[in-house]
Amino acid sequence: MSKLKTSIKDMEGRRIVILGDVGLDQYLMGDVRRISPEAPVPVIEVAEEDNRPGLAANVAQNVAALKGHPSLLGVVGEDSSAQILTALLKKEGVTDLGWVTDGDRPTTRKVRVMSGQHHMVRVDFEKKSFLSASAEAELLKKFDQSLKSADVVVLQDYGKGVLSESLCQAAIERAKENGIPVLVDPHRTTPIQYYKGADLIKPNRDEAYILSGLNLDELRMGPDTILEVGQALLEKSQAKSLAITQGSDGVMIFENGKVETIPTESRQVFDVTGAGDTFLAVMSLAIAAKMSLADAAILANAASGVVVGKVGCHPCFPDELEAAL
Repeated sequence: MSKLKTSIKDMEGRRIVILGDVGLDQYLMGDVRRISPEAPVPVIEVAEEDNRPGLAANVAQNVAALKGHPSLLGVVGEDSSAQILTALLKKEGVTDLGWVTDGDRPTTRKVRVMSGQHHMVRVDFEKKSFLSASAEAELLKKFDQSLKSADVVVLQDYGKGVLSESLCQAAIERAKENGIPVLVDPHRTTPIQYYKGADLIKPNRDEAYILSGLNLDELRMGPDTILEVGQALLEKSQAKSLAITQGSDGVMIFENGKVETIPTESRQVFDVTGAGDTFLAVMSLAIAAKMSLADAAILANAASGVVVGKVGCHPCFPDELEAAL
């Protein structure tokens, strides 16, 4: 582990271009002391409000927290949420923002109402639709500009419509032309061919099962099922490698015809929100620093373990990651 602790410094200064769905996470926190007389629902007496960067913006703030240099590209609306998100990111050190403003869609916003550690309800403000041709062209132009200084490209897909097949393939092709690795965090509703040719695809176990296209009813569910799913994903996506996160069961890495499982240490969990974003941020920085996928996964696992002990989309900092190792 001493080697890995040393390698945390190697991630500093790496330039990560993040393209995908961005959003604002809002938390309303308080206590429940009574039931509403209007309906049989609890009344939250709000004591605290908190705004955090969400979705791909959380990947960017994790990269910045670990002293990398993120370039964040995405689409926002003409609204106060975009202004709040921009201010939050700049406060977190994410200053290279390639926003495309689309007046026909709101900035994605997720409002979570919480009592103690319990999520009571979530309210989403969003529009799930593909971008107009002009908006996509503008976003691709910003991507081309950011690519000039990139070490790694991350495609962060939350299924909001920003990452169309044409945009994904254009980004992957242009990154390849420049010798830049592409990491993808896929969405379960997006066809796997959107990510064709990526260097690394990082689904969680449920996403992997769905994206594989296999008939799960016909599979004999057992310890080898995830191996079949992984091989199917590699064949369909033509990706170089695959990392399937499995929560407490660790991370399964498929690379160069070999499969390796990286275990996960058990930790006290308060909120899993954003843990996948943290994992991807650390993987991108580690790959930019020329680490092996196995070492990158160990670091990413440790960082994810740190953030699940926090409430909300908070990043992992270098001292926390070193302590976790």
